Amino acid sequence: MDKILLMLQLQNGLNDATNGEEWTKGVTKNGKIINWRRCIYMECAEMIDSFTWKHWKNLDADADWDNLQIEVVDVWHFIISLAIENYSQTLRGGIEDLAIDISELDSFSKIDTKHALFAKQDDVIAKVEDIMLDTLSKGTLNLEKLIADFFELVLMSGLDLESLYKLYVGKNILNQFRQDNGYKDGTYVKVWDDEEDNIVMKRIWEENEDIKPDILYKELTKLYLALNKK
Repeated sequence: MDKILLMLQLQNGLNDATNGEEWTKGVTKNGKIINWRRCIYMECAEMIDSFTWKHWKNLDADADWDNLQIEVVDVWHFIISLAIENYSQTLRGGIEDLAIDISELDSFSKIDTKHALFAKQDDVIAKVEDIMLDTLSKGTLNLEKLIADFFELVLMSGLDLESLYKLYVGKNILNQFRQDNGYKDGTYVKVWDDEEDNIVMKRIWEENEDIKPDILYKELTKLYLALNKK
């Protein structure tokens, strides 16, 4: 449960910083409506583009599994944001209560085991579309089904709790880095020497498994400064 709780705490802190401390009411500090469901299904659409699903284009190209894993983590940001908002609005409890409930789901026990195998492309796409349907429904949110479907996607994407946690923390740090370097005003450069910053962050984690979040931030800063000097 510790990793789930930490991810919830990090996301809550990031949302407080970017959207204002009353974001769970569904509105940013600037009065803009927050729609986490839309964030999820739009991100899922991007996730599907990690695959060569188009019958008229790139017929022999390989799936981009690295990008898929990054997109899975991006969706997780939005799912836990939606879950925190849901628990607040329905008076189900706070972050600690949500962490306990997630850790008690049958689907959670499946990802809390080392895993690194990819499922078939069409099966992954079908699961992504399940998640889209979970959020496109206009009825009452079935949060438990949404999280269960997501945990199945985690496994199908060659991830487990440990790798999900590492990528989540890495992306959280990257999001902070982006905010600190002009992301909101449009001056931030997302592609570093023909690679997205997501992929650069992922490689730093993979090459330095014990790296601390503050050191990761410093490594990103060093690479970004070097890029801007060219």
